[in-house]
Amino acid sequence: MEFKDKIINIIEHDFPGKSQFIIDKSLLVQYLIKKTVSANRGSKSRGSFANIYAVYVLVEDYIKRGYASPRKSKARSRKNYSEYEGAQYTELLSRMRQLPFGEKLQNHALNNRMSAEFQKYFPDAHIEPIPRDLERKRYWINENLLIINLNGSKTINIAKTIIKIIDEYIKTKQSSFSQFVKTCESLQTIGKRNLEQVRIFVESLITPNQDARLFEIVSFSILKYFYHDQIIYWGFDRNNIQEEKLSLYKTGRTNANDGGIDFVMKPLGRFFQVTETLDFKKYFLDIDKIERYPITFVIKTTENVDEIKSILRKNAEETYSVNRVVEQYMKCIEEIINIPILLQRFKQSVNMGYLPDILSEIILQSKVEFNLDID
Repeated sequence: MEFKDKIINIIEHDFPGKSQFIIDKSLLVQYLIKKTVSANRGSKSRGSFANIYAVYVLVEDYIKRGYASPRKSKARSRKNYSEYEGAQYTELLSRMRQLPFGEKLQNHALNNRMSAEFQKYFPDAHIEPIPRDLERKRYWINENLLIINLNGSKTINIAKTIIKIIDEYIKTKQSSFSQFVKTCESLQTIGKRNLEQVRIFVESLITPNQDARLFEIVSFSILKYFYHDQIIYWGFDRNNIQEEKLSLYKTGRTNANDGGIDFVMKPLGRFFQVTETLDFKKYFLDIDKIERYPITFVIKTTENVDEIKSILRKNAEETYSVNRVVEQYMKCIEEIINIPILLQRFKQSVNMGYLPDILSEIILQSKVEFNLDID
């Protein structure tokens, strides 16, 4: 069943015979239909949580304060909520982080990102979905998105229905991620008899249309074991040289606000950032955030490495027009690892016998990322 069909069923349950009318009239429902498309595509599709959760916590606050209760008239309902002092920013963000997959969410969705995306979807609507008072750090959901006029005098409030829709989306995504982990765990058993099946499965996770979080998890798992047996010799003087294997560490959850560092390598101190864009501004911003320290980019693309560098340089030159500035940034790109290189390194790791370890790492990191139980 398409998730849109689930949305229709939820609306039909709450408002029999009015589901299509409500979808046609409600921009907020239309927005959620667009944002929950990934629910139909399993764990491999990017889940949309931050912007949806911004809506969720504000509508939840709206309901908790009693504004979703039946009113005598539409005018009175608007007047009551328009006098509300607004929800506190800290309480909203705290609540977002309590929701599944929300532990590492930042403030972007509340502050601008959700509103900007909404306006991109509905440019002619001229409506601000999340009004805010930045000085007092108070936020509201635009009540016009929750109240639907049926026949000129009678209105309905869909606030509780919106919460049900988002709850169902969370439930569906949790089930999807859980099933992904179960598939991986079943392959652990199968892998003892058929490593080729495991290899094909892992390779299927290294594609341009892969979910960004899974791509980061799989990239880390592959690179961790690719570098695992590489040894360097170092010391503070010639008479005290020590041998040490390279170790790759994941710095935190995906999409975390960690200054542009996804992985870090010991003892070389190499930084790695996983991305899916070829927007040079994103690359240069990451470089600036770590004071122009050299960084390796792992990019979810099949574009040739030379072509990637050429695109980045060309776009940067058009923006900065000063070659010296562009060159300073380009020198900070220590290495680019695209999908073909990642697949090559996966093959080398498999040849070294690390396929079972890579699969185990994918399972572990997925459980951490998706808040699943870890034995």
